[in-house]
Amino acid sequence: MNGLRSMLHAGRPVTARLVLAAVAGAGAAGAAVGLASTSAWLISKAAQQPPILSLFVAVTAVRAFGIARGVLRYAERLAAHDAAFRVLGELRATVYGRLVQLAPAGLAELRSGDLLARLVGDVDGLADLWLRVLLPYGSALIVATATVLLIGWLVPAAGLAVAAGLLVTALGAPVVAGAVSRRAERALSPARGELANAVEDVVAGAPEILAAGAEIRAVGGVRAADRRLAAAERRSALGAGVGGLVAGLAAGASTWLALVTGILAVRAGQLDVVALAVVALTPIAIHEVVAPLVPAARQLPGLEASAERVTDVMARPEPVDEPSVPKPVPDGPLGIRARALGIRYPGADTDALVGLELAVAPGTRVVVTGASGSGKSTLATACLRFLEPATGCLELVGLASTVDLRHASGSAVREAVGLCEQDPHIFDATLADNLRLARPGAPDAELEEALEAARLLDWVRSLPDGLATMVGEHGARLSGGQRQRIALARALLAEVRLLILDEPTEHLDEPTARAFVADLEVVAGDRTLLVLTHRPELFERPGWIRGPELDPAAVAAEG
Repeated sequence: MNGLRSMLHAGRPVTARLVLAAVAGAGAAGAAVGLASTSAWLISKAAQQPPILSLFVAVTAVRAFGIARGVLRYAERLAAHDAAFRVLGELRATVYGRLVQLAPAGLAELRSGDLLARLVGDVDGLADLWLRVLLPYGSALIVATATVLLIGWLVPAAGLAVAAGLLVTALGAPVVAGAVSRRAERALSPARGELANAVEDVVAGAPEILAAGAEIRAVGGVRAADRRLAAAERRSALGAGVGGLVAGLAAGASTWLALVTGILAVRAGQLDVVALAVVALTPIAIHEVVAPLVPAARQLPGLEASAERVTDVMARPEPVDEPSVPKPVPDGPLGIRARALGIRYPGADTDALVGLELAVAPGTRVVVTGASGSGKSTLATACLRFLEPATGCLELVGLASTVDLRHASGSAVREAVGLCEQDPHIFDATLADNLRLARPGAPDAELEEALEAARLLDWVRSLPDGLATMVGEHGARLSGGQRQRIALARALLAEVRLLILDEPTEHLDEPTARAFVADLEVVAGDRTLLVLTHRPELFERPGWIRGPELDPAAVAAEG
């Protein structure tokens, strides 16, 4: 229940609104019960044909209760949803901010579909903790207590019968429903995440799946995940049905007991016959108020599972420790230096990079080579301060000063150091939007300067929509070379002083790759370049320095 406790703590800032909603909800429920009780008395009294003046108070009360029920219910919904949406807004921002702190290294083992399910489905579902659990129980407790006291005042035995029925409905029925479906309720959130992963895999890999003729197997995986989710939902529905049955039996039994005891009280002269209608019909009204508590309580296991999945992300350790008093990044041209550097991903048992010695002087162009698995991408991640050195040190080197990356803030490092990944993410947006990711608000003229430096401006100008051209999901309407050059233009627009390129020629043929390297030399200017590649022959040109070769065998031996 620790996850739910943390979620309850998130609702403290809106306590006043939640109290207002509970009071309004209790007033609306009380008005509904009052309407039933007063109507029962009015009908019974009117059957005796008394003077009309003796009915005016009851008639007025019926009208007042009818109007108050609608007004108070509206006020309750308004206050409750306002409070819940405020909490959700803060919770979404907090979770998203935590993801920013953890990404990318701290979330490496989480699949994107499951992470999306946690960020959207689980977080949004937690609104029910306030709207469908806490507030209904709070309102029902107030009204049920008042109703039992009223009926007990009229007929004590009837009051006890109604109280017993309400306890069974509010507590016993949820316990029975939970015994039937608790495991299914807890399985719903993970099953939704599993289905989201399966669907995402099929959608993202559709071309490869079709090319390999594996569509039957791929769709079969989605259907299997869907069957597991459907089975959990059926089990959950069974629990709801059993809980509703118990609540219905309790309501009927308590109503009959109240009626029987009321009749006995009338025969004994202890109750006026007109009040018998109140004793008989009021239990029906109060059970209508308490009946929603069964599905409310049944949601607790699912809400607990969602809260645990959210708090699991929130409680993950950060891949890097931000210094309390960060040191400034050196001014001017920047280089990077690694000494006996070892890098380990969070939660891993072994280092992904072992004993690296590297020196990249400011203003130089250095090529670091290595086969797949040797740690090239790990080095790039560490240089942007997404990972902390496990051993040794990694330093930013300026012309006049040097700073250990552990002593600099991550945001300051990433303002000075940029990365072009081997598979850059291109958003399903316009060319302009993809470029402005590096500098929001940049005018079109600056975008065109960056595109010209990346040798893309003539192509963009040839497009009918120019910078407003949509590039498709993951840049589907672009070639591999165009995606790399857009990523390069984005880095140039950010005006970084040290540019790291991780396998920049990975998806390019030989002529395109050599043209890209030649253009890179021109557009880089006085920036420091660090290229991580397994194709060093493309960079055997004047001005390029051959750096160390990363050895995957060293990583394997360390493991």
